[in-house]
Amino acid sequence: MSQILLHRVLPFSKRLMSATILPGESVVDATAGNGNDTFFLAELVGEDGKVFAFDIQQAALEATAGRLGELTSRVNLILDSHADVDRYVNQPIGGAMFNLGYLPYSDDKSIITKPKSTIQAIHKLLGMLKKGGIITISVYDGHDGGKEERDALLAYVKTLHQADVHVIRYELLNQRNNPPFLVALEKVRDFEEVVRVD
Repeated sequence: MSQILLHRVLPFSKRLMSATILPGESVVDATAGNGNDTFFLAELVGEDGKVFAFDIQQAALEATAGRLGELTSRVNLILDSHADVDRYVNQPIGGAMFNLGYLPYSDDKSIITKPKSTIQAIHKLLGMLKKGGIITISVYDGHDGGKEERDALLAYVKTLHQADVHVIRYELLNQRNNPPFLVALEKVRDFEEVVRVD
């Protein structure tokens, strides 16, 4: 029986999280959306862990709450920008996940993640991240504003020193119609601040 070794972006992102997040840790879902990643993270952290799930749309948080069911007690649903993560999270985190773009299945595709707030959030989360922890960023660039966010993100992660953070880009090259790709950041040295990026 054959086994798929080269996973699509979202399953690969979850494999990375599963390999690094421990039960009892705090983690961040920076873009709650419809709650799939929030649910996944809530299962990973277990009864003693905590997920901080951010979204700027109430509809997204309501969808996420409906998806969580009995795991709701493990999650703080936060109606705010992920750029303000440091207002809500004041402890080390085991990992964080981003899905950039717009809310899937939404009628209003003009509400999208933006380069400035995305980079601010990643910058702050790197300071909170445990050594060996990972931030995954699923990048969708086929919509209006997507290419600008993609380019800003890639420019930012290239400024991170290799002694502090390992950065990979993972993508399937023969997929059609602007498939997403993954950027993953692994913190390899303890630090609270990375190089300031304006």
